[in-house]
Order: sequence, then structure tokens, then C-alpha cells
Amino acid sequence: MLVHSLLDDAVTAAPSAPAVRDIAGVWNYRETADYSHAVAAWLRDRGIGPGDHVAALLPTVRETVALMFGVSRRGAVFVPLNPAMKEFHLRSVLANAEPKLVVRDVAEFWPDVEARLGTQAPPVDVRPDDIAVLIYTSGSTAAPKAVICPHRQMTFATEAIQAELGYRPDDVVFCRFPMYWDYGLYKVLLSCLGRSQIVLAGTESDLLLLKRMREVGATIVPIVPSLASMIVTLAERDREPAPPVRMFTNTGAALPAATIDRLRRFFPGARIVRQFGQTECKRISIMPPDQDRERPDSVGRPLRGTRVLILDADGGELPPGEVGEIVVTGPHVMPGYWRAPELSARTFRRDERTGALRLHTGDYGYLDEDGYLYFVGRRDDMFKRKGIRMSTLEIEAAAMDIPGVRAAAAIPPSGERDLTLCAETDLEPHVVLRELAKRLEPQKVPAACYVFDELPLTDHGKNATRRLAEMLEGAGR
Repeated sequence: MLVHSLLDDAVTAAPSAPAVRDIAGVWNYRETADYSHAVAAWLRDRGIGPGDHVAALLPTVRETVALMFGVSRRGAVFVPLNPAMKEFHLRSVLANAEPKLVVRDVAEFWPDVEARLGTQAPPVDVRPDDIAVLIYTSGSTAAPKAVICPHRQMTFATEAIQAELGYRPDDVVFCRFPMYWDYGLYKVLLSCLGRSQIVLAGTESDLLLLKRMREVGATIVPIVPSLASMIVTLAERDREPAPPVRMFTNTGAALPAATIDRLRRFFPGARIVRQFGQTECKRISIMPPDQDRERPDSVGRPLRGTRVLILDADGGELPPGEVGEIVVTGPHVMPGYWRAPELSARTFRRDERTGALRLHTGDYGYLDEDGYLYFVGRRDDMFKRKGIRMSTLEIEAAAMDIPGVRAAAAIPPSGERDLTLCAETDLEPHVVLRELAKRLEPQKVPAACYVFDELPLTDHGKNATRRLAEMLEGAGR
């Protein structure tokens, strides 16, 4: 299948069903498709054809959805970028992507699109192995890193996720995440498969979050830990009935047990689904919604049609229960990084026996006897201190178990700085360290704790640990 065929199939099945809503209004599936055809006609008139790159520095609104599908119809490559990206970073990204067209302002291009509404550009030959999207991800390298996402891999991943999550025609997907992050982009595609309505809510006020969820009747809410924490904090102050959420889906980092308990208290009918993945294959595992209370430490079972291996340092496959690198094979594994052959060769490797492409994630974990996956940490998260191997994730999880700690980031030892905890809390640092000593072995208790009103986050809602480390070093801590 092709990316835009997901929309076309939804139009055939449910043309008048609400499809995409933002703060300015709503389109049904027929209208969404009509606008995407108008975009394709506009792109044709701008000289955009198969293989050309179209960069979009736009907010996540209905027009951006139409642009993505219109680019797909032209056989071109959609390159969604953070509109808040600074010029220094943007220059290197654009130099890497080499877009033929850069779209920066909805108001500048949309009148031309509307003028073409009702017209269709002649179809072009788009094939499943053609690149549909380039998604730029953060990582350990300073150079831009874009995951190559062909139509075939994207549509397979979407269908495999849908097989587990089961989006429905009566669902309203309340999405706060931008389309330049694959978590937000795939929610648009999943909504097409479910004939569901997606609400693009990333530009709306945090303080109105629950009110807006009630207004639209949100039934599915994708979250990361920081958003989950915000939702439960607002729910504690809210006196109105809870929105009709039937499912929260989490990614980015593990949800603390305390946050899960609070979500269940305020949304008693909701399933809280744990997921694990990387942009390089979109999704690796999902805990089935009807098993959300089982195996609480697991991140689920591998997607259908895919396989997860746990390998040791020599590439040997490890038995259940033993920790090693998580390696993935399957139709959703992307072919590599754009214009980064050396990095691609290290991450995407061929199985010497079968020739299958394998994604070496750099993440560590293990499988249990029933094939459920358990995530231990990234290579960068793991370190030795006082002779003991440990992970920043277990230290952060212990900190988040302390009542009053809203967020936590553990900074590994570096140079003269020992293991340090940064906590978003009103508690005193010595109180946090004392409580940690009750929850962790002595070797794992940080040497210092610094408290913040609000911890900095990356664009993807994760702890900005690199920035925190730089702040600590700049302050001489």
C-alpha cells in the first residue's frame, strides 16, 4: 500500500465521517482527500514531481495533514521539520535534505491550494519502495540524521499497530504531538485505518487540556510521561466528569507506576497501553490493551510479522531472561539513514545467514519465556559506579516513586562530577536523597540532587539530559 491509499480507503468506506479536527474546524474524510488532491495539483504547478523533497516547517494543523497526503500523491518525499528549529540547526538539516520546496507558512500557500479545490493532477507512478517521508531524529551525533521511511514500511507498521490497538470509527484520537515526530505523524495514518477522528491539539493551552478533551469526546489519548503527569495534575483539581477516554497509549519512556495508578483512578475505564519502538522501525512491541495490568515491567510483545532477537556482544542469540542488545527484523525495518552510509551500516545490518535486514537498536533488554519484551536501557543510559552496573532509568523510576516528585532525570558520572539527580519537585534535595536511599542500593544513590520548578524536555517529551549536564557543568556542579 501507499501512504495516501490509507486516506483513499477511508474515503471509500466513510466519506462523511469526521476525519481531522484542529482548533479552527473539522474536515470529513472526503474533504481531507479533496484538499490533498488540490495540494497535489499545486505541487505539480510548482514543478514538484516523483522523488523531490518537500520540507514543511508548519504547525500540526489540518493543512499540514493535507500537505503530507498531497506530497505522497505526487510521489514526492515529505520532510516535516520543527517550525521552532533554530537557524544554526536548520541550515545543516536543509543542506542534508536538499528540498526542492520549503513550506514555512500556511497562510502563504493555502490560498493557492484552495484555488485548485475540485481539480486533480494526473496520477503519477508511485511504488511501495519509494521514499514517502524523511523523519529527522535526535541522537548522539551532531550531524543531522534522517530515517528513510518508504511507503511499504510505513503502511505495514501502521497496519501492524492497528492490529493491536484497534482504532474504531467511533474513536476520537486526541493528539498533542507534532507531525515532525513519528508518534504524531502515525496517529494520522492510524486514524485513517480506524475511520476515526483525530484532534490535532498541539497548539492548544495546557490549562484547557481536560476541558478540550471533554468537548471533543476524546476516547484515545497518546501520551508520554510528561503529558500523563500534566493530565493527572489537572484531573486532581478538576471537578467535572472525566473525558470518556478508553485508552492511553504511552511511548518515549516508561510511565512511573505512581502515574499509572493516578490515571486509573481518574479514568477508571481506560486501558493504559505500554509500547516500545524507534523511528527506525516505528514500533517494536505493544502490550495488548486487554493485558494492560499484566507483566507490569514488560513493554509488550513484538508486532505481528516481526521478530525480536536479544544478542550478546559477539552477535550470539541469548536465551530468555538474559540481557543483551535488542535487534529487530521484519517488514517495518527502514532501509537506513539519508546520506549517512557509515551510520546506516552500523545500525542496519544484514543477517549473514538469511540476508534479512536487522535493526540494531542500541537498546538493551530481554525476552521472557512467552516472548514478551522487557526494556532495560540504552547503551548511553548504562554505566558502572562503585563496581556496580546500573541504568539511569532505574534511578529515575525510584525518584518518581517519591510522593511530590513530578519528574526526574539522572545524570551519569562524568569527569569530576559524580552521579547526580535533577528533580522537578517542591521537596528539599536532602529529602529526595533520603527517600532514594530507602528505595535503592547504596551504590545507586546519587551523590547530589538539584531541584527545579520544571525540567527541560526535548521536542519529543523526553528529559533533556544533555542540556541538564551542560547546565551542571556550567554551574561548576
